[in-house]
Amino acid sequence: MSWRNVKLVVGFMLVLGVAACGRSQPVGQNEYADPRDHDPKGSLSGSDGTIFSNSKGSSQQDQGGALGVNAYLWRGALDTLSFMPLSSADPFGGVIITDWFQPPAAQGERFKATAYILGRQLRADGVKVSIFRQVMQNGQWVDAPVSPATATEIENKILVRARELRTSS
Repeated sequence: MSWRNVKLVVGFMLVLGVAACGRSQPVGQNEYADPRDHDPKGSLSGSDGTIFSNSKGSSQQDQGGALGVNAYLWRGALDTLSFMPLSSADPFGGVIITDWFQPPAAQGERFKATAYILGRQLRADGVKVSIFRQVMQNGQWVDAPVSPATATEIENKILVRARELRTSS
């Protein structure tokens, strides 16, 4: 093992050791769960008896709870993109990245999506979706154009699902 590799391993172990010393929370609280599913008398209750409240005492449920972004848009995006394998999801930054998905009906073609939840309000401009497409050519995946209407359709489906979630709450 070269000296450079030893330094990399030691550095990595040092970073892991420092990270392990950080403050941790008990496992069991699901950050993706709807805040209304928690006991309002539990440890997450605000001063006015609601699950989450701001300093003025009003509920933030209409803004989507404790996530960094609107919970209805977040859940709507996850539900809408659930047919694709999930690669990464950051509920505080509001980014959902799927892995490549190859529809059974479209052999030699695959898609990937990235959804950005842009704020805490349930608004039409609160979600942005990027779609990526590749086609198989000579045994290799090659980037191909995607119709802009495709991303708009998925954004609209996310908004419809978010509104359904809000009205059912």
